[in-house]
Amino acid sequence: MAKVKFHIASQTELVLDQDAHVGDIIDLTDEQNIDTSIINGKIADILDDKLLQAREEWQVQQEKQSKIELENQLNSQKQTLQEKITEKAAQIIALETKIVSLTEQNKAELESKLAQKELDLKDTIAKKETEIAQLQVKIESVKEQSKNELETALVKKEAAIQSDLANRNQELADLKSQLQLKDQEKQLQLANVQNQYEAQLKTANEQVEFYKDFKARQSTKEIGESLEQYAMTEFNKIRPYAFPKAYFEKDNTLSETNSKGDFIFRDYQDDLEFISIMFDMKNEADTTVSKHKNADFFKELDKDRREKNTEYAVLVSMLESDSDLYNTGIVQVPDYEKMYVIRPQFFIQFIGVLRNAALNSVGYRKELEQVKEQNIDITHFESDLTQFKHAFGKNYESASTNFKKAIDEIDKSIARMEAVKKALTTSENQLRLANNKLEDVSVKKLTRGNPTMKAKFDEVRGE
Repeated sequence: MAKVKFHIASQTELVLDQDAHVGDIIDLTDEQNIDTSIINGKIADILDDKLLQAREEWQVQQEKQSKIELENQLNSQKQTLQEKITEKAAQIIALETKIVSLTEQNKAELESKLAQKELDLKDTIAKKETEIAQLQVKIESVKEQSKNELETALVKKEAAIQSDLANRNQELADLKSQLQLKDQEKQLQLANVQNQYEAQLKTANEQVEFYKDFKARQSTKEIGESLEQYAMTEFNKIRPYAFPKAYFEKDNTLSETNSKGDFIFRDYQDDLEFISIMFDMKNEADTTVSKHKNADFFKELDKDRREKNTEYAVLVSMLESDSDLYNTGIVQVPDYEKMYVIRPQFFIQFIGVLRNAALNSVGYRKELEQVKEQNIDITHFESDLTQFKHAFGKNYESASTNFKKAIDEIDKSIARMEAVKKALTTSENQLRLANNKLEDVSVKKLTRGNPTMKAKFDEVRGE
């Protein structure tokens, strides 16, 4: 047996330096270059393995112990729960017994009450039957009384009808007399109409002659100026008491287009202008060769109205003196906004008409100015208005429903009286038909039986 020489090549390799035989010895202490860290590492690994194994065994042991303790706790809780279940079962049995006892008791009480109710119901039915019998007796009595009253009323109504018929006969006689009086009244009325017509015709002829003479006495230059002077004079006559706060002066300011009207009228209330009128005066002599028409001045007058910011435009004209249209009175110009043509005699009256109409809107103008100053929220206003309409609509529907119900009740009452009404109105209808026939005959007498009256009626009707 011999020692074999060797050396360590690495951590995992041991290299023999000579041949070895069975039984030869490798003495590791002979090697000076042995790395003890390898051995230490191996020892540490072995220790780690032992610790890990010991830890796993300890954990297994702990789990077994915990499992045993958990089973003990579960068994204890199970036993406690079983005891509670047994206790609850006993309580349930006791409650069921009590319920059965109460049910039997309530059943007996209910049967007793039902029996009492049945007795009370029979008693009530007996009382109601007695009351019904009494009411039937009263109804028969009322029917008999109503029948007697109705017969009495019919007798009185028949007597009233006979009396009314006698009165109608008397009225017929009176009507015949009145027809003769009406014939005479018609003749007087026709005479009055003719006299009034002749008086109006005379006044119109005198007015035409006045204007013809008025024009004939003026020169060509004075024709236009005299109409303006006439307007100023007529206005100043009533200015102090009719238009104390009004502005009425000649329009002497040229506009941007070198144009102006003749007069401007403005009126105020509480420093608020509520009406303004632009006037233009047109006149010409009857001997003028080239005659002007009123329509020749409409466009220029409308332009003056807009440039001077007035609400109305009025042409005071004596042109087209033979025109039936302009001689009838106040004429509105259809193609221009708020423009009118008048004759001089309507000058003051037309200012009054426009002013009074505009005066009614002063309150609305003031409210509009207040709205502008306060900058009221229009959306909020419309919302309030819509809410008011909705509330008003609900109230209206409710009132309408109640009204319809009342009407239905009235219709029912009327329907019950229709039979009586039909019998009572038969005589009245006959009298009405007789009266209509009488009036028809009277009219025919006025037109056919009297040639003079027929001629008068034809004259009035324009036939």
